[in-house]
Amino acid sequence: MNTTAKRTIAAVLLTLTLSQCDTTKSDLEAIAKQNAVIMKEQPGNYFVARRYHVPGTRFWGYVRTPRTPWAKADLVLMDEELCPTPDRGPEDGPNKTYGRDQNYEYILYGNYTGRYAYDPNSNQKLKVFRAKKYQLRNADPGWLFKPSERYSTKEVSIRPAIIPATAKVQ
Repeated sequence: MNTTAKRTIAAVLLTLTLSQCDTTKSDLEAIAKQNAVIMKEQPGNYFVARRYHVPGTRFWGYVRTPRTPWAKADLVLMDEELCPTPDRGPEDGPNKTYGRDQNYEYILYGNYTGRYAYDPNSNQKLKVFRAKKYQLRNADPGWLFKPSERYSTKEVSIRPAIIPATAKVQ
């Protein structure tokens, strides 16, 4: 196959990918804008975190370093030895508070422990993060990986894999 044919096929595939629906094109544009804002974050010794709660699971949410796109964030389990999570409280019953901060964005101070732990309810081996301090950044930050993502309380529906391939950061 010659170079012109390869380029034509690549262009057709890209066009089909982008034209499958307006949502994909809109998603790509929104992701690019979000990443531009992220690149303007102040560097420092902190992390940006987004609470992602699926009932029954033990992971806490996504954590990334400043100026790193959400596509490269880690889904983590929290080590609460130094600091309880902001939503620490009853998980069941009339006074349930666990998970009430779904989709809140935080500034986190702490570090990865270097350990991994298994969350049996999501069947994932995840990094462990030990927070020293949480600071609420935004209680309504909007979407995490793409505007058309859909949150489910029954499964892990929001993960970097839902980002269109052409928007992934290399």
